[in-house]
Amino acid sequence: DERRSADVAESAPQDSGKDASAALAGQSFAGRLFLFTNILYDAAFTPNIGVGFEINDRFALLADWMYARWNNSRHHRYWRIYGGDIEVRCRIGNRRSGSPLGGHHIGAYCSLACYDFQAGWTHRGVMSDKYNYAAGLSYTYSLPVSTRFNIDFSLGLGYLWGTYKRHIPIDGCDVWLSTHRLKYFGPTKVGVSLVWLIGGAVKNDRKG
Repeated sequence: DERRSADVAESAPQDSGKDASAALAGQSFAGRLFLFTNILYDAAFTPNIGVGFEINDRFALLADWMYARWNNSRHHRYWRIYGGDIEVRCRIGNRRSGSPLGGHHIGAYCSLACYDFQAGWTHRGVMSDKYNYAAGLSYTYSLPVSTRFNIDFSLGLGYLWGTYKRHIPIDGCDVWLSTHRLKYFGPTKVGVSLVWLIGGAVKNDRKG
């Protein structure tokens, strides 16, 4: 009897995973969707929106886009940026009970951005020459907070490259100063994201 109980206990997580896969397979495309926004970008006056799709009980595909165009031409203050990411994310360990997307994840991502920043007449501006790019690996912890919402804490480490220009306003015009190559390895993305679990297959049974 003790041996039989141990066998049942060992097989339970595997059976749970199989049940989750079977339940997910029966869901429609819309049933696997979730939306998210990076609150840190929002706080930096950069609106952004993302959409995710749970491929199976372990993998998910995510894509997002940001866009900000704040101008004060009279004072030469610019905060202009647009771009986005694509990420493939994989859960570490077993599927969390009651929370399909909760827990620890690792991922691989690539991103691009076009930008133009300047803080006023006496400051030099920085402008990308077309797009700048980044690619790397990410870690995410997804915390369930209600049946329909998670909060994701994420950090990406990778390589950032491209070309950017420096410019300065002279006689009312932005004058080009120099062009530089961008080559950087280190943190290239950080996020505290509010995730809306709109699909029935990805919603939480309970919070926490």
